Amino acid sequence: MKRSELLKHLKKHGALFLREGSRHSIFFLAQRKTQIPRHTEIVDELARKICKDLEIPFVR
Repeated sequence: MKRSELLKHLKKHGALFLREGSRHSIFFLAQRKTQIPRHTEIVDELARKICKDLEIPFVR
């Protein structure tokens, strides 16, 4: 999955950008935080974990 698709999905469900780390972007929703790597392609299992961390439905 493309990183840009995942970011659009997260923002659509209300996740907000918190800050940039050295190799990751940090997003949060309510009291939950997750890290998103800065790769152009993100493996579907990792995308599923990111969505689970923020308790939003998986994009696919």
